[in-house]
Amino acid sequence: MPIQTLEPQRLYRQIAEQLRVLIGKGEFAVGARIPAERDLAAQLGVSRPSVREALIALEVEGWVEIRTGSGVYVLDRSHRTAPPANGAAGVEWGPLEIIRARRLVEGETAATAAQYGKRKDVDAMRRAIRMMRELAARNEVPHEGDRAFHLAIVNACDNVVLTETVQGFWESRHGPIFARMIDYFETMDSWQAAIGEHEAILDAIAAHDPAAARDAMHHHMDKFHQRFSASWRRTKAS
Repeated sequence: MPIQTLEPQRLYRQIAEQLRVLIGKGEFAVGARIPAERDLAAQLGVSRPSVREALIALEVEGWVEIRTGSGVYVLDRSHRTAPPANGAAGVEWGPLEIIRARRLVEGETAATAAQYGKRKDVDAMRRAIRMMRELAARNEVPHEGDRAFHLAIVNACDNVVLTETVQGFWESRHGPIFARMIDYFETMDSWQAAIGEHEAILDAIAAHDPAAARDAMHHHMDKFHQRFSASWRRTKAS
């Protein structure tokens, strides 16, 4: 198979482009199943999560169909309008890369909030978690409360650059690839786990313990990353 090895630092955009070219050349015929995620990762010399992001990018662009529990299949594009160069994969940050960036930045905002945050900031975090619980109890996805919680933390840092950075992370969730990842891998069970992780962060900030707040945020982001890297077999049907 004419697949070129990619260097580890390259992201899903290059993987998606290479697969797109191979599909365009007929290496993967219409209706054919693309090799398994683990096999593509081995052949390309990259991580499975990076391959996953690439496959979801191709699905968003209409090149493939992901059938949970079955595989990834090439779609017929003969009657479709060609997408812009590099498609969705050329313009959107990778979801897993965003989570890793959030781990670095928000670990420090949590520590700073624990050191300098005021009672009003902690109260805002508590209200956000209460909102998350109420939404989850109604079987509604608690995105609004989640966003309010993380913004309450960064607002406690009193730094507009940090605030706008964290807001940028949240805006990225509206991108088509990130949204599709959420659709596949977020469930009400995962949200219940996330609420518990938020409570641990709040406890550390309220206790004015910067190290514990940083560790709690790192733990939350690590779990977030793991949920997006879970086996396809454990996801809900699309």
